[in-house]
Amino acid sequence: MALGVTDLKKGQVFALEGHPYRVVEYAQKVMGRGGSIVNVTIKSLLDGRQLQKTFKGNEQLDSVDLTYSNVQYLYNDGAKFYFMDNDTYDQIELNSEAIGEQAGFLKEGDTVKAMKLDGNAVSIELPKNVYLKVVYTEDVVKGDTTSNVLKDAKLETDITVKVPAFIKVGDEISVDTDTWEYRERKK
Repeated sequence: MALGVTDLKKGQVFALEGHPYRVVEYAQKVMGRGGSIVNVTIKSLLDGRQLQKTFKGNEQLDSVDLTYSNVQYLYNDGAKFYFMDNDTYDQIELNSEAIGEQAGFLKEGDTVKAMKLDGNAVSIELPKNVYLKVVYTEDVVKGDTTSNVLKDAKLETDITVKVPAFIKVGDEISVDTDTWEYRERKK
């Protein structure tokens, strides 16, 4: 099945020159006389490379037939990430390039979705939001309690995000896995 470039949206997976890619950023510019240009940033599902591409509005792309399965994150050894399929109990290995920045949201024991192309896992899909514990952040300065003050917080998976001033060490917070933005503190 073919996809028109105007069918693309953020998160869409398609094939380009036989390789599967996911749309990271999407912008469409309508030109005079009904034509349009689509600028996308795409990420390879096989090696994590990001590319900038420009398509004309009438170009067609190949769709990709992906299947998904729930997998549990086990561990990583620096070069590979290891998961276990929750249904078959098979162990799945993915290169660190395929995981990329998503590694900052993985904790041992988490369940995520594995994307499979022709039966082989090529990448993972994280939930929209994940809860992570704050392991380090500066204390708020007394009197500096305006609600829009943000500070850095280091989380248990070793990533750093901006959080409101009232967040303290030990709090569990929800982080958006697409934007890396703080969403809420766990009650």
